[in-house]
Amino acid sequence: MTKGGFTLPGETGKEELTLRLAKKWGADVIRDSDGTKLSDDIINAGYKIYSTICIVREHNEWARKHPDKLQQTFLSTPPEFSTNNTLDVDLMAPFFADQFEINDTADSLFYWQVYNRTTNELVSESDWTYNSQTKKVTINNAVPYQNYTVSFIVYRIWEEISMYNHTTNNWDTEHLMQIDPRYKQNQEYLLKYMRNWCEENPDTDVVRFTSLFYNFVWIWGSDERNRHQFTDWASYDFTVSVLALQQFEERYGYKLTAEDFINKGNRQVTHIPPTKQKLDYMEFVNDFVIEFGKQLIAIVHEYGKKAYVFYDDNWVGMEPYNGRFYEFGFDGMIKCVFNGFEARMCAAVDTEIHEIRLHPYLFPVGLGGLPTFMEGGNPTRDAKLYWNAVRRALLRAKIDRIGLGGYLSLAEPYPCFLDYIEKVADESRLIRSFHETGSPYVIKTKVAVLTAWGKTRTWTLSGHFHETPEHDLIHVIESLSGLPVDVDFIDFEDIKSGRFNEYDVIINAGFAGSAWSGGDIWRDEEIVTNLTKWTHDGGMFIGVDDPSATPGYETTFRMAGVLGVDYDTGAKTRHGRYEFQTENPHNLEAKDVTIAAKSNLYLTDGKANVVMSDGLNPLLTINSFGKGYGVYFSQFRTNRPNTKLLLDIILLNEENDVRDLYITDNYNTECAYYPESKKLVVINNSDTVQTTNIKTNVGEKTFTVEPFDTVFMDL
Repeated sequence: MTKGGFTLPGETGKEELTLRLAKKWGADVIRDSDGTKLSDDIINAGYKIYSTICIVREHNEWARKHPDKLQQTFLSTPPEFSTNNTLDVDLMAPFFADQFEINDTADSLFYWQVYNRTTNELVSESDWTYNSQTKKVTINNAVPYQNYTVSFIVYRIWEEISMYNHTTNNWDTEHLMQIDPRYKQNQEYLLKYMRNWCEENPDTDVVRFTSLFYNFVWIWGSDERNRHQFTDWASYDFTVSVLALQQFEERYGYKLTAEDFINKGNRQVTHIPPTKQKLDYMEFVNDFVIEFGKQLIAIVHEYGKKAYVFYDDNWVGMEPYNGRFYEFGFDGMIKCVFNGFEARMCAAVDTEIHEIRLHPYLFPVGLGGLPTFMEGGNPTRDAKLYWNAVRRALLRAKIDRIGLGGYLSLAEPYPCFLDYIEKVADESRLIRSFHETGSPYVIKTKVAVLTAWGKTRTWTLSGHFHETPEHDLIHVIESLSGLPVDVDFIDFEDIKSGRFNEYDVIINAGFAGSAWSGGDIWRDEEIVTNLTKWTHDGGMFIGVDDPSATPGYETTFRMAGVLGVDYDTGAKTRHGRYEFQTENPHNLEAKDVTIAAKSNLYLTDGKANVVMSDGLNPLLTINSFGKGYGVYFSQFRTNRPNTKLLLDIILLNEENDVRDLYITDNYNTECAYYPESKKLVVINNSDTVQTTNIKTNVGEKTFTVEPFDTVFMDL
C-alpha cells in the first residue's frame, strides 16, 4: 500500500520539494503549517487540502480595538517576607512581561486576594491598596517576618503557542493575541469571520481547528532560570475571566474566588483530586465550549467542508471523554504524539477519523531544545525512536492517518530521514488495513486503571510523557498501550456502583494524595470493602508506589490487607518487621527488570511472596488473597523487561491453555495477531537484531527481526 493516510506539510517556495515528497511518502493530503500559506501550485496539484485555523489568535487588529476582551487568568506572586508593618509587592516582577498585562479594572479588583501564607489567612481588603502607576500592592498592618502573596487577574497578551514557536524559531513577526469568545461581541465577530473564511478558501477540504478557544496553562517567568513557572496540559486556569466568574456565580449560586484557582500556590493541578468547585467550573466551561464551538463547526459543514480538531494547544474545555464530545459534530481528531499512550488517547475518541502527527517536528530544534534539523541533530535516529514508541500502540488501536508538521525545506538535506519516513508511511498503511479487516487478538483478562478522574483522563495524566516522567501511572499506561489487553479507565464511583465487577485486573498507581492513587477518596469504607471482596473472589489488585494511601488509619495503604504490604510513615518505627526471602513461585521472568527501592515498606502478615527486594525493602510482591491476588510494585518505569513483567503478571488471571498464545518470549519484541485477516505482525523494539518465538494456533513460529524493524506474516 503506497498511497493514502498521510498528511504532508506544504511549503510555499518549495513547490517542487513538496510535490516530490508527497509522491514519495504517498500523501493524499497537503496541509499548511503555523505561519505559512500554500501556493496555488500546491493547492491545484490534485491533493486534498487541510487549512489550519487557530480561531482565537488570528485577529490582532480586532484585539487591539477591544483589549478588554482578551483572554485572562489569575496569577499569584511568590511568597514575600515582610520586615516591618508595610510590604510593597511588585505584581509583575516574577512574570514574563511579554505574556501578561494587569487587568486593574474595578470588576477585576473585586476578585483580587491578598493572603498571609504563614497563617494561611485572607488579608482584609482594608489592609491593602493597589497603585495603578507602580503596579504594586501595598500591604499595611503586615506582621513582620511572615509571608504574603497577592493573587490578581491579568490579560494574556501573547498567545502561548505562538510565543513558543516565535521564540523557538527566532521569528521576527508580530506577537499574536488571543480573544475570548465568551464575550458576545467576540462571538459575533468570530461567526462572521468563520463564514467569510469559508467563502475565501473554496479549495480547503478540511478545516483543522488548532484547537478551539482555551489553551492549556503555560505561565512563563521573568527569570530564565525558571522560565516555565507552571504548565498543566489539563488545567482550566486560562479559561478564567471576570465575565466567566460572574456567569458562573449566576448559574451555580456561589462565588469562585482567586484562591479556588491558586490553592496556596499549588494551583488546581490535575495531579491532585478535583474539588467540587473545580468540577463545577469544568462543567461550566465545557457547556460554553460545546455551545459556541458547534456553531462554528456547523458553518464549516454548511460550506461542504469537514472539521477536524487538534487535540493539543487550545483544547481545554472540549473534554473528549466525558460523554459529550459528539455534540460538537467534529469529523476528525488529530493528536501530536511522542509515545504509545498518546496514540491510544487519540484512537479512543468518539469521532470518525483519528490522525496522529509524528515527531520529530520539522523544526530546527525539538521540544526540549536539542538540535534536530540543524548541525548536531540526527532526525533519522529521532524518527526511529519515536516511531518505535508509537508503533506498538498502533498495533492495538486503529489510527486512520499519520502526518508531519513544520517545514519541509529543513528535512531536504537529510535523505536518510526522507527514506525512513517513506518506510513508516507504508507500515502505517499496512497496519491500518489489518484493523479495517478486524480487531487484533487480545487476552480474555480485562484491565481497568483506577483514578479519581476515571474515563475523563483516558490514556493520559496531564500532558506528554516528557512533562510527567516522575509519575508511575504514566509509565504503567505507556506499557499497557501496546499490550494485547483491553484497558478501561474507571473512577471510584464505578467501585461504589459495582460496575468494576466486569474487570479482572484493577491497577491503582500514584503518589500519596494524588488524583492517580485517589487521596482522601479512600476514606470511603464502601470502596475498600467492595474492592477487598472483589479481590477475594478472584480479582487482581495491582498497586504501585502509594496505592490507596491516605492518613488516619491503622495502615497507610487502605488496601494493605489485600497487598500484604504497607508503608510506615514513621509511626511504626519501634514495631517488629517480618523477615523474608525473595521467592518466585509463579516463575516470572525478572531478568533485567528494574524497580527502584522505596524505604520503610514492610509485610503486613508475612504471607506475601517477595519476588524482588533491595535486601531490606520489598520491591515487588504477590500476595494470594482468597481466590485472587494483591500485587505491589514499589515503583514502575516503562521499559522492555518491565513491560513484559507487567504482562506476565496480568496473565496469571488467564486460562493456562491460552496464556502464552500470541505472546513473544523475548521482551525486546512484541506481536499482534489479526484473526480475520490471519496476519501476524512482529516488531523489534530494540536497536539490535532479535530472535523471538511465538505460540500460534498453527504451531510455534520463530522470527529474526532487524533493529527497530517490523515483520509481517500470513498465518
